[in-house]
Amino acid sequence: MSLCLEVTFTPAEFAAFGRRELGQTVAVVFDVLRATTTMLAALAAGADRIIPVAEIAEALARRRADPRVLLAGERDGLRIGADLTGGVEFDLGNSPREFVPDRVRGRTIVMTTTNGTRALRACAGALRVLVGGFVNLGSLARLIERHRPARLLLVCSGTLEQAALEDTLAAGALADTVWPLYADGQVADSAQMARQLYRQLARDLPAAMRLSRNGRRLLDRPELRDDVAFCLQRDVTPVVGEMQRDGVVRPAAVAA
Repeated sequence: MSLCLEVTFTPAEFAAFGRRELGQTVAVVFDVLRATTTMLAALAAGADRIIPVAEIAEALARRRADPRVLLAGERDGLRIGADLTGGVEFDLGNSPREFVPDRVRGRTIVMTTTNGTRALRACAGALRVLVGGFVNLGSLARLIERHRPARLLLVCSGTLEQAALEDTLAAGALADTVWPLYADGQVADSAQMARQLYRQLARDLPAAMRLSRNGRRLLDRPELRDDVAFCLQRDVTPVVGEMQRDGVVRPAAVAA
């Protein structure tokens, strides 16, 4: 069977996944700035599990069912506050720098963000759903090279309803790394586009973030500016998150 490699760029595309047959597809979800990077930081810091939910109301319902869970997430880039919940302050925002062992070790985190958690939930019908970023790119590539999925779908979470440069670059970086596996198969033009864009901008990713809508927004906020550099670190964690059939993200087994 010929191997297939595809990239999707916008929420409109992952919103349509319910009409696609994904049973033989391994999906890798990227929300580099910042949801998937933050999930990986939390797992690397010892969080027991992460439950991604699409809406604030669902996160609050999870807290009512289990008061021990930590609530994390953002709207418009900022931690969800009492004004959006009817009085409940979320414990954490969406900055990966917040998710340190003293805060999250052994804890269950219920997380909702504008795009990233929505993208993960949209991929629920896939054979496997992996959580990706620059921070774990090498581990992702090793996992893919080990298992050689017949269909590899790299999902960019985007910004609001638009494409996001940083997600496209991360998808392109992974496509470039596993290219030898897929080059003779069915490679979608979208994968070619992401790979070529990454190759053009890879030498100076911090400069590329100044072209990114999300990058500029974070860089303009002194309290969030350092998140950008954090999220661009490459291969600083061996952790690959995997959303399992129960909708919970836990660390996946990765070959050494």
